[in-house]
Amino acid sequence: MSQSSHINIRQSLHSRIISGEWPLGARIPDEINLAEEYGCARATVNRALQALAEDGLVIRKRKGGTRVNPTPIKHAKLEIPVLREQIEMMGAQYQHETRVKKIKRPPAPIRARLRLNASADALYIETLHLADGKPFAFEIRWVNSSAAEGVLDAPLDQISVNEWLLRTIPFSSGEVVFTAVNANASVAKALETTQGAAIFVVDRTTWLKDEYVTTMKLYYREGYKLTSPL
Repeated sequence: MSQSSHINIRQSLHSRIISGEWPLGARIPDEINLAEEYGCARATVNRALQALAEDGLVIRKRKGGTRVNPTPIKHAKLEIPVLREQIEMMGAQYQHETRVKKIKRPPAPIRARLRLNASADALYIETLHLADGKPFAFEIRWVNSSAAEGVLDAPLDQISVNEWLLRTIPFSSGEVVFTAVNANASVAKALETTQGAAIFVVDRTTWLKDEYVTTMKLYYREGYKLTSPL
């Protein structure tokens, strides 16, 4: 395997453990062997294994190697919300507009996220989610259509791509980043705010085992606050 980052290796090892390649309590190959298998430095493997240990999936001992945790710790996971349900729980009426839907060649950063080769196309979608007729969130999404069977024929005028994917395509894991940005011209126009306004953004990528399904950015309207029960 070509040079891999600790994130890729962590994801691969996670999938192999979940699939049962190494049963509960089983010892995982040592760092030297894994580094050779993945074509990377031993320190990279060490970092990936440490992340799995922090997740409670493996147990590491100085002289005992790394083993799959026989009693995995369950960590709280961020649930991906269905925007329609989120808005309706606020007591508002939900609507969505699929503003752009096209197959096109993703830019290099998106290809890297979805693990697509340079000649692969993907589905690009822009969706505006509305609460009581006013912009609530603006979604920019890329979908690996080969990993999301049926998405090209999905009735996205009737159901948002957010809800269709969550209802139809399973995912085994994902990565999410929360940031605040100043709205550029296109985001400001969609959310009916001023260019440069402070906007809360969710940047998320999900995958199923070794297939990367979708990556998206969700820009919430100005003043939105993320809340979660303890």
